[in-house]
Formats: sequence, C-alpha cells, structure tokens
Amino acid sequence: MKIIKRSLLVLLLLVVGYGLRYAWQALPIISAFGAKDLCSCVFLNGRDADDVLKQELGAGLQSLGSFDINKTDSTVTGTVFGLAKRKAIYRKGLGCTLVSELTETELRAQKVNLYAMAPVNQDTVVWPMGNLIKNRIDTGIYVTVLKDALDFAFTETDPAKPINTRAVVVVYDGQIIAERYAKGYNEYSRHMGWSMTKSITNAITGILSKDGRMKVFEPAPIPQWQNDDRKKITLHNLLQASSGLRWEENYGGPSPATNMLFKKKDMGLYAMEAPLESEPNTVFEYSSGTTNIISRLIRDAIGDEDYYKFYYRELFEKIGARSMVIEPDAGGTYVGSSFSWATARDWARFGLLYLSDGMFNGQRILPEGWVAYTTTHAMAAKRGEYGAQWWLNAGTPGYSHNRTYPDVPADSFQAEGFEGQFVFVVPSKKLVVVRLGLSQTNELDMNRFVSKVIEALPR
Repeated sequence: MKIIKRSLLVLLLLVVGYGLRYAWQALPIISAFGAKDLCSCVFLNGRDADDVLKQELGAGLQSLGSFDINKTDSTVTGTVFGLAKRKAIYRKGLGCTLVSELTETELRAQKVNLYAMAPVNQDTVVWPMGNLIKNRIDTGIYVTVLKDALDFAFTETDPAKPINTRAVVVVYDGQIIAERYAKGYNEYSRHMGWSMTKSITNAITGILSKDGRMKVFEPAPIPQWQNDDRKKITLHNLLQASSGLRWEENYGGPSPATNMLFKKKDMGLYAMEAPLESEPNTVFEYSSGTTNIISRLIRDAIGDEDYYKFYYRELFEKIGARSMVIEPDAGGTYVGSSFSWATARDWARFGLLYLSDGMFNGQRILPEGWVAYTTTHAMAAKRGEYGAQWWLNAGTPGYSHNRTYPDVPADSFQAEGFEGQFVFVVPSKKLVVVRLGLSQTNELDMNRFVSKVIEALPR
C-alpha cells in the first residue's frame, strides 16, 4: 500500500511539475500575442479596443489574457492571471514591437531612418496606382454569378463557427471588378497578412538579386554555419523551405515558432541556431524560422542606413501599396515571416505585381524571370505545393490531379496567411482574388469561392 501511495505521489508531482513548466513557457506567449495584436489593431489600424478583445482575443487560450492600453505612450501590456507580463509599443512608421530581451528604453532609443513617400491623394488617381475605380464592368462579366460568389464568401451558415470574411477584392485583366467589405471595414482598413508576409520577403529578395546583393544559388552567408554541415544551405533552400534545419511550426503551444515570434529579440538570429537534421533540398519543412533568416540576410545585404527605407521606396511605393507596413522585431529586423499589414486593395496590387511578371505601371520591379523562379516546384524536396515563399496549386509532380484547390487552374499560386488570409494569382484567367478575414473556427472554402469567381469571367 505504501508503494502505491508513493508511486501516486511521485506521479502527481510529475504532473504538477510538467504543468508548471508548461505554464511557465506558455503564459508569456499568450500575453505577448495578445499585447502585440491589440497594439497593432488599435494604434496602427485605429480599431476599437473592445472589438479587438471580443473578436481577435475573445476565444481559446487568448481569452485568459488581461490587457492594459496606455494611449499616452502608445503601449499595450498583457498578463495572464497577473503573471507573465509582456509589453508591446507602437512607433509611428514601424507599427508595434514586443519588448523582448531588452528594455523599453533601449528599444525606443534605436535609430531608424524611415522613408517618406511623396504625398499623393490616391482618391484622385486611377487604379492601380490610385483608388479611382471604373464604374462600368466590362462586357462579358457575368454580374449575377460574380455577386453570388461574393455572397458565398460573406454568408454565415453556422453562427457557432463564423467564417468572418472582412474583405474581398477581385481584379480581372488589371481592373477591380468586384469588392466587398464586412460591417466596420472599408477600402482604407488595413488587414494583418500573417504568413502572406513571406511573399513580401520573396519580393524583396528578388529585388536585391537584380544587382547581385543577394545570390540565390550560393550558400547563405552566415558565419556561424561555416564550421558545420549547415554551410551547404543555400538561399534557394531557405526560400523553398527545404533547408534541412530542425523546426516545428506549431502554434498550439510553446514551440520554436511561437518562442521566436513572441519571446525573442532577434528572430532571424534565433532561427539560425537550429541544427541540421536532414540534407538540404531533400525534405520540405514549412518554416517561419527560415523566412526570418532570409529577412536577417536582407538586412545585412541592404545595411542599416537604408534598410528601413528600402521596402517602402523599392516596392510599396512603386506599386501604389501606400498602406503597407511591415513590423520589426525588438532587434530592429522586419519580421518577414508574419507581421505585415495592408488594405485589401494593396494586397490586390501586390498580387497584380506577380500576375504581371514583376512589372507594375510600366516599370519592372522584380527581375525578369523572378516570378517563374518563384512558382517553380520544390521538386527535389518532393513537395509540389510550394515554390519560393508562395504556395502553388499544380500538385506534387507526377500527381497533378492531387491539387489543394482542384477546381482552380493548376497555374494558380497563392500567398496564404493564418486565419484565412489569401491572395490568389491565376495567370491563365488574368485574375487576382484577395480574401481577408478572421477565420478562427471555420475556414471559408477557397476552392469553391475562387472557382465561383472564375465562373463569372468571360468564356
């Protein structure tokens, strides 16, 4: 009997110990996620705090958090049961940043050379550089079918599991032919891109490759990798998520991904510490870590004097995406995996850049051949659904019938983000479809939605 009691006591202590250890790791992530999200929604996007607390942070583990908003210094502080305090600060031109592994004073003291775009009233400029949209839909568009497609994207069928579509923009042959917003949102509302940010990182890499500042097929220039097998990892391997680095892209609790995004000062440097677990270019491993390694390499290639201007001058301004913001980590490097914001129209402009083979408004932005490279399968990794930081719809080589979106043309490629963010580019249909929302419990069927949009196009 004594042995049984002792065994039960030991088991109880192990369970309690595991629970305390898990809480020690998880609670700061919950408070950090909430503080960062609330900060960006309120100070960058002008959302009502109560609305954000109800919608973005009102369900699941996030509902455990408590948050204090200080409008005087533009900060949000989060805790869970009064523990695990984390703070996010808003800085104009940079968005919000978590205070991680340094003090708030040190973070605010960082010198950042921001870029000021030339003043333009986009409401007086025609699309795509501006917001003046043609009122007449070209002959050949099936207007009723198109309306039915948008109705499908916004119609809620299960009140307990809302899809929460907030914005849809459809661009055909270079023109907006349909656009709709949920109550409280309009063409000026920014939306979080989450992992669609990875596709922005692709674009910046392409721009830097034009003048040789980034060399895609050469080993990544990372000093700490030069004394082990990681020295074989190329920028190409990082772009195609086939680096061979050990990683766990799990957002259900503490993991390399959540530790990086919500605890680390220098996310790219943290991800660089991952050991090699497989030969480069042999295994696909979707990884925000490798994207943030690329983001750090981008910063090194540009240099800090021009770094905070480059994205805005060389990409956002040139495609008229004047609302786009990409937020940095506490070390000052843009979080190229996850933290970007833009209006639905600006996400559509970004898609239009890739639909037009890297050209925009008569100017070449991406190098010739970059979009073709981007949409080439990671074939050596035996994974056909991914190219270079864009998802592909052609299916695994040799199994083209096995597509993620079987009713959407095989040449489609997508920027995709957490909770249902999508930019579909369909070259064969001259089409860009943007869908933004907050699908926490019920994903919109994007295969049906995009195929419905295609049904409305001229035959």
